[in-house]
Amino acid sequence: RADLLDQLVNNAGEVAIYRSRLAQQNTTLEYDLEELEGTVTRLREQLRKLELETETQILSRYETEQNVDFDPLELDRYSTMQELSRALSETVSDLASIGQTLHELSRDTETLLLQHTRVSNELQDGLLRPRMVPFGTRSAHLQRVVRQTGETLGKRAELHIEGDQGEIDRNILERVMGPLEHLLRNAVAHGVESPQARAAAGKPAEGRVDLKVAREGSDVVIAVSDDGAGLDRAAIRRKAIERGLLDPAAEVSDADLDAIILAPGFSTSAEITQVSGRGVGTDVVLNEVKQLGGSLSVASEPGRGATFTIRLPFTLSISEGLLVQQGEDVFAVPHGTVDGVTRVARADLEACYSGQRDGIEYTDTQYRVRYLGSMLGAAAPVLPEGVKWFPVLLVRTGDHRIAVQVDALLGNRQVVVKSLGAQLANIRWFTGATILADGNVALILDINSLVRIDAAQQAAPAPTGAVAEATRAVTVMVVDDSITVRKVTGRLLERHNMQVVTAKDGVDAVARLQELHPDVMLLDIEMPRMDGFELARHMQNTPELSDVPIVMITSRTGDKHRDRALELGVRRYLGKPYQEAELLENIYSVLGERPA
Repeated sequence: RADLLDQLVNNAGEVAIYRSRLAQQNTTLEYDLEELEGTVTRLREQLRKLELETETQILSRYETEQNVDFDPLELDRYSTMQELSRALSETVSDLASIGQTLHELSRDTETLLLQHTRVSNELQDGLLRPRMVPFGTRSAHLQRVVRQTGETLGKRAELHIEGDQGEIDRNILERVMGPLEHLLRNAVAHGVESPQARAAAGKPAEGRVDLKVAREGSDVVIAVSDDGAGLDRAAIRRKAIERGLLDPAAEVSDADLDAIILAPGFSTSAEITQVSGRGVGTDVVLNEVKQLGGSLSVASEPGRGATFTIRLPFTLSISEGLLVQQGEDVFAVPHGTVDGVTRVARADLEACYSGQRDGIEYTDTQYRVRYLGSMLGAAAPVLPEGVKWFPVLLVRTGDHRIAVQVDALLGNRQVVVKSLGAQLANIRWFTGATILADGNVALILDINSLVRIDAAQQAAPAPTGAVAEATRAVTVMVVDDSITVRKVTGRLLERHNMQVVTAKDGVDAVARLQELHPDVMLLDIEMPRMDGFELARHMQNTPELSDVPIVMITSRTGDKHRDRALELGVRRYLGKPYQEAELLENIYSVLGERPA
């Protein structure tokens, strides 16, 4: 039964979600095990120093005593401290052994998850295959629609279908039949001319309507075209002005005029009939296609005809998406709606937002820059201080090419599509939702719909200074080999609306500094690979980093270490443990000392 099959497919999707959550938890465990390994290594080094110091003190006392005929062992001079240090060394070895065992278990779990992924994908494919039906099963019905429409209007037209042997999800095929019938009636009613007009234009008396079905990656592309007169742009412009959708003095490109027919309730029909649009317009097609998670584009050439291209997901249950972050929200963007992804320099984005540049250029194509938060009406452009490069999505809808800046890219995911509730169903730019690996919900974003809405609004570039004050949020880099210190300090700073970047030692910090420029750095002294003094010297000798104020937080509170830090340009010197109020006061004070 179809309903039972649908339930099995949904269950397979749930299995995929739980598998993703397990994989993410295993990745987190592996990271924590690496931190444990580093901690054990540091503890072993500290115990070695303790043993050397203890033995040195015992030997020193032995050499100062008069009885030199017996060594400390014979005199039972090894103290309880020495015994404890040896016991701690054995404990550290046990910890290292446990960590190694956990590493092996984590690797075995990862291998099992990979095998589970393969079996799960095969199960999903096997369940989806029975739902696939050839598109050709509806060919006769669509050809009959074209012929009957032509007879009703006194026209001659024939439908030619290409690629009808391709398979498509039964549910998608059933739901897309209504939009396809609508487009085919429109092609005959508005596109194909009368036999007399076609003869005058040197065309065959019988009009031709083409329907092409093709598979592109994880999408199904259906194109409906005709050899008629094309869209009546003069009528579209006149109707748009009448409805207040277009300023009479506005200069609009042909592609923009073509896109107006997708506006809600827009129709150029002089009277309502049972043929073609029946007065409701092409927006009903767009709405139905969008509910299926697809997109609709229009192209027309005067005298040569018009083409409507529908792009749909191969299946409604599972699709590939790109996870993006905007503020605290995570959205999934289907792959088929994005032309590409790139990074843009901070200076280029600032120039675009301030109106100094029209956009960015990528592969010899100009893209107008917009911020995703602004397109959603949620936030002004955010460019955190210290970040040099920002990710953007390259989107094309008709002739509109927009580079959409997002706060972060979270990678590709196989998303299991869930339907939206009644509260969000009417929001045009959301087509569904999915559950992420961490259990949170991400809305599936129709980026093409956002671009069309943005283009229709003719949004002007943000004026100089319109970038939100949040763009100047303080970025603090915490460099410490202790994971506890990094977590506690990071949470403290985030509670005070600061952006936190962490590094586990000097080498890691140098690598992170290649990508961002923090407003202030919190630095420890004793760290493996590169200690705090070496990192401070490196930053002082690097022109791009010499202006970053350093607040050193260390357990070495002696005057010698303090003087050495101040010689290297450290602005503040705090001892561990520190008071939260004291740390915040020092951060704000060094930030206040920066040049305007």
